[in-house]
Amino acid sequence: MNTGNTHPDHDIIRGEILDEAFECDLESLCRICHLQRELIVEMVELGMVDPRGRRDQEWRFTGIAVRRAQIASRLHRELGVNLAGAALALDLLEELESLRQRLGPLA
Repeated sequence: MNTGNTHPDHDIIRGEILDEAFECDLESLCRICHLQRELIVEMVELGMVDPRGRRDQEWRFTGIAVRRAQIASRLHRELGVNLAGAALALDLLEELESLRQRLGPLA
Protein backbone atom coordinates (compact mmCIF):
# COMPACT_ATOMS: atom_id res chain seq x y z
CA MET A 1 0.00 0.00 0.00
CA ASN A 2 1.36 3.38 -1.00
CA THR A 3 0.66 6.07 1.59
CA GLY A 4 1.75 8.84 -0.72
CA ASN A 5 5.05 9.32 1.12
CA THR A 6 7.08 6.90 -1.00
CA HIS A 7 7.12 5.54 -4.48
CA PRO A 8 5.88 1.91 -4.53
CA ASP A 9 9.12 0.72 -6.17
CA HIS A 10 11.45 2.35 -3.60
CA ASP A 11 12.50 0.94 -0.27
CA ILE A 12 12.79 3.15 2.78
CA ILE A 13 16.18 2.97 4.45
CA ARG A 14 16.34 3.86 8.10
CA GLY A 15 19.51 4.13 10.09
CA GLU A 16 21.16 5.43 13.19
CA ILE A 17 24.29 7.54 13.35
CA LEU A 18 26.98 5.55 15.12
CA ASP A 19 29.55 7.52 17.09
CA GLU A 20 31.21 7.55 20.51
CA ALA A 21 27.88 8.41 22.17
CA PHE A 22 26.18 5.26 20.83
CA GLU A 23 26.52 2.15 23.02
CA CYS A 24 25.32 -1.42 22.72
CA ASP A 25 25.97 -4.73 24.45
CA LEU A 26 27.48 -7.88 22.94
CA GLU A 27 24.16 -9.39 21.90
CA SER A 28 23.12 -6.16 20.17
CA LEU A 29 26.47 -5.93 18.38
CA CYS A 30 26.01 -9.49 17.12
CA ARG A 31 22.54 -8.61 15.85
CA ILE A 32 23.59 -5.28 14.27
CA CYS A 33 26.57 -6.83 12.46
CA HIS A 34 24.95 -10.22 11.75
CA LEU A 35 27.90 -11.96 13.43
CA GLN A 36 28.26 -14.93 15.73
CA ARG A 37 29.18 -14.17 19.34
CA GLU A 38 32.40 -16.19 19.00
CA LEU A 39 33.60 -14.02 16.12
CA ILE A 40 33.03 -10.81 18.11
CA VAL A 41 34.89 -12.32 21.08
CA GLU A 42 37.79 -13.16 18.75
CA MET A 43 37.75 -9.58 17.42
CA VAL A 44 37.99 -8.31 21.00
CA GLU A 45 40.87 -10.70 21.73
CA LEU A 46 42.71 -9.43 18.64
CA GLY A 47 42.12 -5.80 19.67
CA MET A 48 39.97 -5.06 16.64
CA VAL A 49 37.14 -3.75 18.78
CA ASP A 50 37.62 -2.40 22.27
CA PRO A 51 34.61 -2.76 24.56
CA ARG A 52 34.13 -1.07 27.88
CA GLY A 53 33.78 -3.55 30.73
CA ARG A 54 35.81 -6.47 32.05
CA ARG A 55 33.69 -9.51 31.19
CA ASP A 56 31.67 -10.20 28.07
CA GLN A 57 28.43 -9.86 30.06
CA GLU A 58 29.49 -6.29 30.92
CA TRP A 59 30.87 -5.27 27.53
CA ARG A 60 29.58 -2.07 25.98
CA PHE A 61 30.53 -1.18 22.42
CA THR A 62 30.57 2.33 20.94
CA GLY A 63 29.42 3.21 17.46
CA ILE A 64 33.06 3.26 16.38
CA ALA A 65 33.45 -0.36 17.52
CA VAL A 66 30.29 -1.28 15.61
CA ARG A 67 31.70 0.27 12.44
CA ARG A 68 35.06 -1.51 12.90
CA ALA A 69 33.26 -4.84 13.37
CA GLN A 70 31.19 -4.23 10.23
CA ILE A 71 34.25 -3.42 8.13
CA ALA A 72 36.20 -6.40 9.50
CA SER A 73 33.25 -8.67 8.83
CA ARG A 74 33.01 -7.47 5.25
CA LEU A 75 36.75 -7.95 4.66
CA HIS A 76 36.49 -11.44 6.13
CA ARG A 77 33.32 -12.46 4.30
CA GLU A 78 33.72 -10.82 0.89
CA LEU A 79 37.50 -10.88 0.42
CA GLY A 80 38.46 -13.91 2.49
CA VAL A 81 40.79 -11.87 4.70
CA ASN A 82 41.51 -13.61 8.01
CA LEU A 83 40.79 -11.65 11.19
CA ALA A 84 44.45 -10.79 11.84
CA GLY A 85 44.66 -9.35 8.30
CA ALA A 86 41.39 -7.49 8.82
CA ALA A 87 42.80 -6.01 12.06
CA LEU A 88 45.82 -4.73 10.16
CA ALA A 89 43.61 -3.34 7.38
CA LEU A 90 41.43 -1.52 9.95
CA ASP A 91 44.48 0.08 11.55
CA LEU A 92 45.81 1.17 8.16
CA LEU A 93 42.42 2.58 7.10
CA GLU A 94 42.23 4.59 10.33
CA GLU A 95 45.78 5.89 9.83
CA LEU A 96 44.90 6.91 6.28
CA GLU A 97 41.81 8.77 7.51
CA SER A 98 43.86 10.50 10.19
CA LEU A 99 46.42 11.64 7.62
CA ARG A 100 43.67 12.91 5.33
CA GLN A 101 42.18 14.93 8.17
CA ARG A 102 45.56 16.40 9.07
CA LEU A 103 46.20 17.40 5.46
CA GLY A 104 42.79 19.04 5.28
CA PRO A 105 42.77 21.69 2.57
CA LEU A 106 46.23 20.68 1.33
CA ALA A 107 44.89 17.45 -0.13
